[in-house]
Amino acid sequence: MDQHAHHRAARSHGSVETEHGATRARPAEQPARLAALADRVPATVSLPIIAALAFGCFTIFRAHSGGIKGGQAVLYGLAAAVVTGALGLVVAHFQSSMLTETRALAYGALFGCAVGWNYSLGGESVLSSVGFGLGLGAVMFVTALYIFRGHRVREPHGEHRPHKEHRSRHLPAPTH
Repeated sequence: MDQHAHHRAARSHGSVETEHGATRARPAEQPARLAALADRVPATVSLPIIAALAFGCFTIFRAHSGGIKGGQAVLYGLAAAVVTGALGLVVAHFQSSMLTETRALAYGALFGCAVGWNYSLGGESVLSSVGFGLGLGAVMFVTALYIFRGHRVREPHGEHRPHKEHRSRHLPAPTH
């Protein structure tokens, strides 16, 4: 076996040979492509869509485990993904104009309604589904409020209730 054949054989294990007509992206190009895509699609669009797709998949699972089979379970999942995705995009679009409490309430209401409806697909009663949705909506409200209050500096509309130490910088000096 000549040296070139041995070198080519050793190189070919686990890699794509471009001399055989196959092409592959250079590893340095892939992160650049992902960064360019992330620059083009803002988080207020990508995150609600990803969450809606995950919720749609969970709805298919929940409907199937609740006794709904086949295409009907997929239709429930598709409807859940479209509706929650559209509502999530609306909330994410208008969140910069909302007060912190209103924004947390919007996320809590969307989450509570979606989870309560999904809970009902398992055959539970309307009362237990409403209670489950209200409970998890309240948990989402408190969690969102905690997160939004903890990151006030990064809020698009700024701090609407500055702390005492910040207030002294914003008020004019008293005249005596």
